[in-house]
Amino acid sequence: MSTTLQSPRKVGISISESPDMRFFGFTDGHLKDAMAGFAIYLLSSGASLAYGGDLRDRGFTRLIFDLVLRYRPGQEAASNYLAWPVHATMNADDIRELDEALRGFARLILVALDGKPMPCKEHRTMPPTAVDDKAWCVGLTAMRELMCAETDARIVLGGKLEGYKGTMPGVAEEALLALAAKQPVFLVGGFGGCARAIAETLGLAERRAGSSDTWQGRDQFEGSRQDDLNNGLTLEENCRLASTPHVDQAITLVMTGLRRMWPSARPANPPLPPRSLAVPVS
Repeated sequence: MSTTLQSPRKVGISISESPDMRFFGFTDGHLKDAMAGFAIYLLSSGASLAYGGDLRDRGFTRLIFDLVLRYRPGQEAASNYLAWPVHATMNADDIRELDEALRGFARLILVALDGKPMPCKEHRTMPPTAVDDKAWCVGLTAMRELMCAETDARIVLGGKLEGYKGTMPGVAEEALLALAAKQPVFLVGGFGGCARAIAETLGLAERRAGSSDTWQGRDQFEGSRQDDLNNGLTLEENCRLASTPHVDQAITLVMTGLRRMWPSARPANPPLPPRSLAVPVS
Protein backbone atom coordinates (compact mmCIF):
# COMPACT_ATOMS: atom_id res chain seq x y z
CA MET A 1 0.00 0.00 0.00
CA SER A 2 2.65 2.53 0.97
CA THR A 3 6.18 3.18 -0.19
CA THR A 4 9.71 3.48 1.04
CA LEU A 5 11.23 6.60 -0.44
CA GLN A 6 14.81 5.85 -1.43
CA SER A 7 15.83 9.50 -1.60
CA PRO A 8 15.14 11.79 1.36
CA ARG A 9 11.79 13.52 1.06
CA LYS A 10 10.13 15.94 3.47
CA VAL A 11 6.35 16.04 3.53
CA GLY A 12 4.57 18.98 5.11
CA ILE A 13 1.33 18.36 6.97
CA SER A 14 -1.24 21.15 7.28
CA ILE A 15 -3.76 20.14 9.90
CA SER A 16 -5.92 21.78 12.54
CA GLU A 17 -9.36 21.41 14.02
CA SER A 18 -12.25 22.46 11.81
CA PRO A 19 -15.56 23.83 13.14
CA ASP A 20 -17.70 21.49 11.04
CA MET A 21 -15.95 18.20 11.85
CA ARG A 22 -18.98 17.02 13.76
CA PHE A 23 -21.20 17.56 10.72
CA PHE A 24 -19.06 14.92 8.99
CA GLY A 25 -19.19 12.65 12.04
CA PHE A 26 -15.73 13.31 13.46
CA THR A 27 -14.26 14.52 16.75
CA ASP A 28 -10.90 16.02 17.68
CA GLY A 29 -9.78 12.51 18.62
CA HIS A 30 -10.52 11.25 15.11
CA LEU A 31 -8.45 14.07 13.63
CA LYS A 32 -5.47 13.12 15.79
CA ASP A 33 -5.89 9.50 14.74
CA ALA A 34 -5.83 10.62 11.10
CA MET A 35 -2.68 12.64 11.72
CA ALA A 36 -1.10 9.61 13.36
CA GLY A 37 -2.08 7.36 10.46
CA PHE A 38 -0.52 9.62 7.84
CA ALA A 39 2.58 10.18 9.96
CA ILE A 40 3.11 6.45 10.59
CA TYR A 41 2.94 5.58 6.90
CA LEU A 42 5.15 8.47 5.85
CA LEU A 43 7.76 7.79 8.51
CA SER A 44 7.74 4.06 7.76
CA SER A 45 8.22 4.88 4.08
CA GLY A 46 11.38 6.86 4.72
CA ALA A 47 9.94 10.37 4.46
CA SER A 48 10.48 13.01 7.12
CA LEU A 49 7.71 15.28 8.40
CA ALA A 50 7.35 19.04 8.60
CA TYR A 51 4.78 20.88 10.65
CA GLY A 52 4.32 24.52 11.59
CA GLY A 53 2.63 24.88 14.95
CA ASP A 54 2.85 25.52 18.64
CA LEU A 55 4.06 23.18 21.34
CA ARG A 56 0.94 22.44 23.36
CA ASP A 57 1.28 19.33 25.49
CA ARG A 58 -1.60 17.58 23.69
CA GLY A 59 -1.09 19.18 20.30
CA PHE A 60 -0.14 17.76 16.92
CA THR A 61 3.54 18.68 17.33
CA ARG A 62 3.97 16.49 20.39
CA LEU A 63 2.19 13.65 18.60
CA ILE A 64 4.64 13.89 15.69
CA PHE A 65 7.61 13.80 18.07
CA ASP A 66 6.23 10.69 19.81
CA LEU A 67 5.71 8.90 16.49
CA VAL A 68 9.21 9.72 15.25
CA LEU A 69 10.69 8.21 18.40
CA ARG A 70 8.64 5.06 17.86
CA TYR A 71 8.92 4.54 14.11
CA ARG A 72 12.27 6.15 13.23
CA PRO A 73 14.44 5.80 16.35
CA GLY A 74 17.90 7.26 15.97
CA GLN A 75 16.97 9.35 12.90
CA GLU A 76 16.20 13.04 12.54
CA ALA A 77 12.83 12.63 10.83
CA ALA A 78 10.74 15.64 11.83
CA SER A 79 11.01 19.42 11.69
CA ASN A 80 8.81 21.75 13.68
CA TYR A 81 8.74 25.36 12.52
CA LEU A 82 7.91 28.09 15.03
CA ALA A 83 6.84 31.48 13.69
CA TRP A 84 8.35 34.56 15.31
CA PRO A 85 5.15 35.55 17.17
CA VAL A 86 5.09 32.06 18.74
CA HIS A 87 8.67 31.77 19.93
CA ALA A 88 9.01 35.48 20.79
CA THR A 89 6.67 34.95 23.73
CA MET A 90 8.36 31.75 24.92
CA ASN A 91 10.89 31.45 27.71
CA ALA A 92 14.44 31.16 26.32
CA ASP A 93 15.37 28.39 28.77
CA ASP A 94 12.34 26.33 27.74
CA ILE A 95 13.34 26.62 24.07
CA ARG A 96 16.93 25.64 24.82
CA GLU A 97 15.85 22.61 26.86
CA LEU A 98 13.43 21.46 24.17
CA ASP A 99 16.02 21.92 21.43
CA GLU A 100 18.45 19.76 23.39
CA ALA A 101 15.78 17.14 24.12
CA LEU A 102 14.88 16.84 20.43
CA ARG A 103 18.44 16.57 19.19
CA GLY A 104 18.99 13.42 17.14
CA PHE A 105 15.39 12.79 16.10
CA ALA A 106 13.74 16.16 15.38
CA ARG A 107 14.62 19.75 14.59
CA LEU A 108 13.14 22.83 16.21
CA ILE A 109 13.33 25.67 13.69
CA LEU A 110 12.77 29.20 14.95
CA VAL A 111 11.87 31.54 12.10
CA ALA A 112 12.65 35.26 12.27
CA LEU A 113 10.36 37.94 10.87
CA ASP A 114 12.53 38.11 7.75
CA GLY A 115 11.90 34.41 7.10
CA LYS A 116 15.39 33.24 8.00
CA PRO A 117 15.97 30.43 10.50
CA MET A 118 17.22 31.68 13.85
CA PRO A 119 19.66 29.62 15.96
CA CYS A 120 18.12 28.85 19.33
CA LYS A 121 21.03 30.54 21.10
CA GLU A 122 20.09 33.84 19.44
CA HIS A 123 16.67 33.66 21.03
CA ARG A 124 18.25 34.32 24.43
CA THR A 125 19.43 37.77 23.29
CA MET A 126 16.35 38.71 21.29
CA PRO A 127 14.93 42.03 22.56
CA PRO A 128 11.30 41.99 23.69
CA THR A 129 8.96 43.12 20.91
CA ALA A 130 5.21 43.59 20.93
CA VAL A 131 3.36 40.77 19.20
CA ASP A 132 0.54 42.59 17.44
CA ASP A 133 -1.71 41.58 14.54
CA LYS A 134 0.80 42.85 11.96
CA ALA A 135 3.58 40.76 13.51
CA TRP A 136 1.33 37.69 13.41
CA CYS A 137 0.60 38.23 9.71
CA VAL A 138 4.24 38.81 8.76
CA GLY A 139 5.62 36.12 11.07
CA LEU A 140 3.24 33.34 10.07
CA THR A 141 3.69 33.98 6.36
CA ALA A 142 7.48 34.05 6.77
CA MET A 143 7.41 30.74 8.63
CA ARG A 144 5.17 29.12 6.01
CA GLU A 145 7.33 30.34 3.14
CA LEU A 146 10.45 28.85 4.73
CA MET A 147 8.68 25.58 5.46
CA CYS A 148 7.42 25.39 1.88
CA ALA A 149 10.93 25.99 0.54
CA GLU A 150 12.18 23.03 2.59
CA THR A 151 9.42 20.51 1.80
CA ASP A 152 8.63 18.32 -1.21
CA ALA A 153 4.88 17.71 -0.84
CA ARG A 154 1.94 18.77 1.32
CA ILE A 155 -1.03 16.98 2.89
CA VAL A 156 -3.97 19.18 3.91
CA LEU A 157 -6.62 18.22 6.51
CA GLY A 158 -9.25 20.23 8.36
CA GLY A 159 -8.50 23.82 9.31
CA LYS A 160 -10.37 26.88 10.49
CA LEU A 161 -11.97 29.35 8.11
CA GLU A 162 -12.40 32.07 10.74
CA GLY A 163 -10.94 32.96 14.12
CA TYR A 164 -7.36 32.49 12.86
CA LYS A 165 -4.25 34.64 13.08
CA GLY A 166 -2.47 35.80 9.93
CA THR A 167 -3.54 37.05 6.51
CA MET A 168 -5.76 34.03 5.75
CA PRO A 169 -6.55 30.62 7.24
CA GLY A 170 -3.24 28.88 7.93
CA VAL A 171 -4.15 25.67 6.13
CA ALA A 172 -5.14 27.74 3.08
CA GLU A 173 -1.91 29.73 3.04
CA GLU A 174 0.23 26.59 3.32
CA ALA A 175 -1.72 24.93 0.51
CA LEU A 176 -1.47 28.04 -1.66
CA LEU A 177 2.31 28.27 -1.21
CA ALA A 178 2.69 24.58 -2.08
CA LEU A 179 0.60 25.04 -5.23
CA ALA A 180 2.71 28.03 -6.27
CA ALA A 181 5.83 25.91 -5.76
CA LYS A 182 4.27 23.14 -7.91
CA GLN A 183 4.61 20.64 -5.09
CA PRO A 184 2.26 17.65 -4.84
CA VAL A 185 -0.75 18.78 -2.80
CA PHE A 186 -3.27 16.32 -1.32
CA LEU A 187 -6.64 17.70 -0.18
CA VAL A 188 -8.11 15.36 2.43
CA GLY A 189 -11.62 16.79 2.71
CA GLY A 190 -13.43 14.24 4.84
CA PHE A 191 -12.89 16.29 8.01
CA GLY A 192 -14.45 19.40 6.51
CA GLY A 193 -12.92 22.77 7.31
CA CYS A 194 -10.49 24.59 5.09
CA ALA A 195 -9.29 21.49 3.23
CA ARG A 196 -12.89 20.71 2.20
CA ALA A 197 -13.50 24.36 1.27
CA ILE A 198 -10.47 24.37 -1.02
CA ALA A 199 -11.61 21.09 -2.60
CA GLU A 200 -15.07 22.55 -3.20
CA THR A 201 -13.52 25.65 -4.80
CA LEU A 202 -11.51 23.41 -7.15
CA GLY A 203 -14.65 21.42 -8.00
CA LEU A 204 -13.38 18.23 -6.38
CA ALA A 205 -16.10 17.96 -3.75
CA GLU A 206 -19.79 18.73 -3.85
CA ARG A 207 -20.73 21.94 -2.07
CA ARG A 208 -22.74 21.16 1.01
CA ALA A 209 -25.48 23.35 2.43
CA GLY A 210 -23.94 26.03 4.60
CA SER A 211 -20.53 26.02 2.91
CA SER A 212 -18.90 29.44 3.03
CA ASP A 213 -17.56 31.07 -0.10
CA THR A 214 -16.45 34.29 1.59
CA TRP A 215 -13.38 33.10 3.50
CA GLN A 216 -10.20 35.11 3.12
CA GLY A 217 -7.97 33.78 0.32
CA ARG A 218 -10.64 31.77 -1.48
CA ASP A 219 -10.30 33.89 -4.62
CA GLN A 220 -6.66 32.86 -4.94
CA PHE A 221 -7.74 29.24 -5.47
CA GLU A 222 -10.47 29.96 -8.01
CA GLY A 223 -8.12 29.85 -11.00
CA SER A 224 -6.61 26.51 -9.97
CA ARG A 225 -7.56 23.16 -11.47
CA GLN A 226 -7.13 19.55 -10.45
CA ASP A 227 -3.98 19.27 -12.56
CA ASP A 228 -2.39 22.04 -10.47
CA LEU A 229 -2.36 19.69 -7.49
CA ASN A 230 0.49 17.89 -9.27
CA ASN A 231 -0.02 14.91 -6.98
CA GLY A 232 -0.04 11.90 -9.31
CA LEU A 233 -3.73 11.18 -8.78
CA THR A 234 -6.46 11.12 -11.39
CA LEU A 235 -9.46 13.43 -11.23
CA GLU A 236 -11.59 10.57 -9.90
CA GLU A 237 -9.01 9.76 -7.22
CA ASN A 238 -8.70 13.39 -6.13
CA CYS A 239 -12.48 13.64 -5.87
CA ARG A 240 -12.50 10.53 -3.70
CA LEU A 241 -9.71 11.94 -1.51
CA ALA A 242 -11.64 15.19 -1.12
CA SER A 243 -14.71 13.48 0.30
CA THR A 244 -13.92 10.05 1.74
CA PRO A 245 -14.69 9.64 5.46
CA HIS A 246 -12.34 6.64 5.67
CA VAL A 247 -8.84 7.51 6.80
CA ASP A 248 -7.33 4.27 5.54
CA GLN A 249 -8.66 5.01 2.04
CA ALA A 250 -7.29 8.56 2.20
CA ILE A 251 -3.87 7.24 3.24
CA THR A 252 -3.92 4.72 0.38
CA LEU A 253 -4.67 7.48 -2.11
CA VAL A 254 -1.96 9.80 -0.79
CA MET A 255 0.69 7.08 -0.77
CA THR A 256 -0.39 6.00 -4.27
CA GLY A 257 0.09 9.54 -5.52
CA LEU A 258 3.49 9.87 -3.86
CA ARG A 259 4.58 6.56 -5.36
CA ARG A 260 3.62 7.79 -8.83
CA MET A 261 5.41 11.10 -8.27
CA TRP A 262 8.48 9.44 -6.76
CA PRO A 263 8.71 6.14 -8.71
CA SER A 264 11.99 5.03 -7.12
CA ALA A 265 10.06 3.91 -4.07
CA ARG A 266 9.66 0.35 -2.78
CA PRO A 267 6.80 -1.11 -0.69
CA ALA A 268 6.48 -0.96 3.06
CA ASN A 269 3.49 -1.95 5.21
CA PRO A 270 3.37 -0.32 8.66
CA PRO A 271 0.26 -0.78 10.83
CA LEU A 272 -2.69 1.59 10.73
CA PRO A 273 -4.25 3.07 13.88
CA PRO A 274 -7.28 1.15 15.22
CA ARG A 275 -9.95 1.03 12.53
CA SER A 276 -12.63 1.90 15.11
CA LEU A 277 -11.10 5.36 15.41
CA ALA A 278 -10.54 5.85 11.68
CA VAL A 279 -14.18 6.17 10.61
CA PRO A 280 -16.82 8.74 11.54
CA VAL A 281 -19.12 8.14 14.46
CA SER A 282 -22.79 7.52 13.76
